[in-house]
Amino acid sequence: MSVEQLIQDKQKRFLEAEERQQTEGLDKKHDVYQRVRQRISENRDLFVSGLNQDLEYIRNMIWRIIEDEMEFNRREWTLNSYERAEILEQLMHTMFGYGILENLIHDPSVTEIMVNGLSKIFIEKDGKFHIARDRRGVPLKFNNNEELMHVIEKIVSPINRKVNESEPIVDARLPDGSRVNAVLHPIALDGSTLTIRKFPQKPYTMNQLVEFGTLDKELADFLKKLVYARYNIIISGGTGSGKTTFLNALSMFIPSNSRVITIEDAAELKLLEAENLIRLETRPPNMEGKGEIRMRDLVRTALRMRPDRIVVGEVRSGEALDMLQAMNTGHDGSLSTGHANSAVDMLSRLETMVLMAGLELPVAAIRKQIASSIDIIVHLSKQRNGKRRVVEVIEITGIQQGEIQTQSLYEWDEILQKVRTTGNKMRDMEKFVGAGLAMDWKGGETIEETGEYVG
Repeated sequence: MSVEQLIQDKQKRFLEAEERQQTEGLDKKHDVYQRVRQRISENRDLFVSGLNQDLEYIRNMIWRIIEDEMEFNRREWTLNSYERAEILEQLMHTMFGYGILENLIHDPSVTEIMVNGLSKIFIEKDGKFHIARDRRGVPLKFNNNEELMHVIEKIVSPINRKVNESEPIVDARLPDGSRVNAVLHPIALDGSTLTIRKFPQKPYTMNQLVEFGTLDKELADFLKKLVYARYNIIISGGTGSGKTTFLNALSMFIPSNSRVITIEDAAELKLLEAENLIRLETRPPNMEGKGEIRMRDLVRTALRMRPDRIVVGEVRSGEALDMLQAMNTGHDGSLSTGHANSAVDMLSRLETMVLMAGLELPVAAIRKQIASSIDIIVHLSKQRNGKRRVVEVIEITGIQQGEIQTQSLYEWDEILQKVRTTGNKMRDMEKFVGAGLAMDWKGGETIEETGEYVG
């Protein structure tokens, strides 16, 4: 055997021994964790009374139990203080947080958490997927299905959602507005799944989106004027394209003295600038199948609450009809989002969603309603490099021979790798004039401003 082969063989044995040692260490930590957790369950009353103290009191109690177990099993378990501290933190996260996902949920650099069964956990950072790892670089995994179910139930219970064998799919949210979806086994064939779409604690402003390259300042200024002038705007895009983030930024242009009502399936929007704000959220039926509050119910209710603007988080079904009627009955300046592959495709999606309302409306009537309600569609796309960008802005110009007419105002330039103006002048200038704004389309700049608008 050559020297080179001897070195390779030695390195291989070293790596195998290191991996074996690491596995044994994880097994020991798991055994200690399970034993301490059992002790906590056996002394549940003591810990419940301890909650009247503070978390530090609970932490000290758990540490003493860990030390007792290590002393009692010192021949079998040899864990250093760092490993014992890891067990303590894991137990604290399990009892008061979201288990092994706790640190990921509080990591601002993580934008999405994807649990594909017990042992496959992925995260998204900077638009790219990575395997989720602990501080030592070891891939995260749940020890058993009970741990994963504990986390799922801890998320859905506070907002009156339920998930079980009879209802294995649930949409929910975290207290910070992060979007959550869970699908239980056996519907999810490889184990229960949990997907958490995180949003920044403080919503991004339009200026920050300009810095990120989502759009340029010219387009941002134009959109600001559209919102102020009360144009009805739909933001379209695929999954993960940044629709909710963009809607939050766009809503900051709504004048602070406006009465704004938000309607969402799960509350995600953060309209920090709105003073006169009402937030409405849907509710699923109870165990008896009663008490459900749908998006359509909330849209109808919002019309009776004297709104200046209605912001619908995302239209997915028949509520699209109520949203269009709201936009077409004196509630200009409303905003919403929807899934679509392009701005024009969003129009077809709206037709389909209106038909889902269960009313046998002719397609011609639906298209006329869409054309008279929506003014602008802004389309976003998540590109191959992970960047989220505005790639298209179209104006709805009317209806002709039964077809909705549009014109492109901004479009993506592959050569310049930026969105640019097409040079087409907006046809519907009535709302600009009503708001005291006269637009010179060259560069989208205001050439005359009156009233209270501050550019």
